[in-house]
Amino acid sequence: MALKVELKPRERIIVGQVVIRNDEQRTRFFIEGDAPILREKDILTATTADSPAKKIYFAIQLMYLAQDPTLQHEVFFQLVRDFVQAAPSALPHVHEINNRILSGDLYKALKAAKKLIAYEAELIEHAKRV
Repeated sequence: MALKVELKPRERIIVGQVVIRNDEQRTRFFIEGDAPILREKDILTATTADSPAKKIYFAIQLMYLAQDPTLQHEVFFQLVRDFVQAAPSALPHVHEINNRILSGDLYKALKAAKKLIAYEAELIEHAKRV
């Protein structure tokens, strides 16, 4: 089954190792086959990965897009160790991410990492109020 994608004007999407940028008008196309796909709203850059949880997301993103995801494992596991050491209460989120990675479902690991980013924001907000 093909994936239907609609892009807004000037929106970007990554399909496999290629970045596609839309022109000036809304576009719809169908992607057939098996390739990693990330919409612009789901893409982090090294610059926008400006918190520990976002750095974890970025490492998973690199795994998802890479032909050899194991190249990012060492970086990912070090980031996770540091995060859990600083915020042990995040362990359930980290377990979910790790389980998704171990099962080979890196896209769902990215979705779980988004939850970790939201949890990190809650922790920071709580710390500001205390």
